[in-house]
Amino acid sequence: MINRDDMLELTRRMNSSRNCFSRVAGAYMDEEGFDNGTFNIHFGKLNQSDTKKNLQLAKAIPFASTNEQLKEYRFPKGDARKKGMWPLLTALKQNKLKDDAMMSILYEVIGENYKTDGEYSIFVFCGSYDVPAKGTDGEWMEDGEEVYDFLICAISPLVGEYEPGKPAFGFLFPAFVDRSSDSEMIDIFNIDPENPQTQLMHKILGL
Repeated sequence: MINRDDMLELTRRMNSSRNCFSRVAGAYMDEEGFDNGTFNIHFGKLNQSDTKKNLQLAKAIPFASTNEQLKEYRFPKGDARKKGMWPLLTALKQNKLKDDAMMSILYEVIGENYKTDGEYSIFVFCGSYDVPAKGTDGEWMEDGEEVYDFLICAISPLVGEYEPGKPAFGFLFPAFVDRSSDSEMIDIFNIDPENPQTQLMHKILGL
């Protein structure tokens, strides 16, 4: 089960004054799952308007209805894990989205497994959060416990030319569990929990 307070703690670092993101990369996909253009940029180079829009997209995933729209899943162990996207997501996190060839693989996998009738966008954010320690009295301490490096993916229908709407699917990897990174887990978002993107979820998890 996802702790709602953990997600709220993360989203408080997703604003213009306390931005935790270093990079954003993405693709614009046609209805058949082929990309119509990609981008990869340092987050600090975005103008004020684009910064605000991107923060809203990223924040929508952890801010979603906890344990309803946003649910926690465990990757399989052993060789079964290699069948899913764990190796790719781990590599993307380690190189902080700077490998365009790996990003292309991600877009291709999503394009093959994401089911929709219209054009959509894929935005992937690379973030780092210096998790502050809490003292025994519950007060925040200056020295952090760890640095939580993570990816957020937001897949959204296009509502205009190169203009993403509200995310319909996404994920947070690795999961943020008990205020710490857990690479065994991933939090997956479906805007409609009754009609999830089952095929893409199975591909992510390697099921």
